[in-house]
Amino acid sequence: MTVTALTSDAPIRYPADLHQALEQMLAVLAQERQALSGLDIDAIMGCAVGKAALCSRLEAVPAEALDEECRGMVDAARRLNEANRRVRNLIAANVSARLDALTGAPAIYRARAGEVRAHHARTARAR
Repeated sequence: MTVTALTSDAPIRYPADLHQALEQMLAVLAQERQALSGLDIDAIMGCAVGKAALCSRLEAVPAEALDEECRGMVDAARRLNEANRRVRNLIAANVSARLDALTGAPAIYRARAGEVRAHHARTARAR
């Protein structure tokens, strides 16, 4: 998977620059979704770098500079980013569940964690 290269890190000065930056953000978010679904860590990291660079450019744009089309693009980017966040969280939860299955449930979620640890310590010494 190839991450779209940013064409410029120049500050956004014109409406066309803003539209282009928002289009790039939407493209990077779409690529991130594909990378997440394919568990492509290199592409995920490339997307993270791309998003950070675009955010650096976009943060200097005043809210009043956004026209209706830009507001729609910002809303779309917000929705895509939220969807990607949910996918990342599901992947992380899946990994945690698999690791917990290997080692047993994490102690902080068990009501009797202290008793269980003491029992394991006693049985380990007895071996």
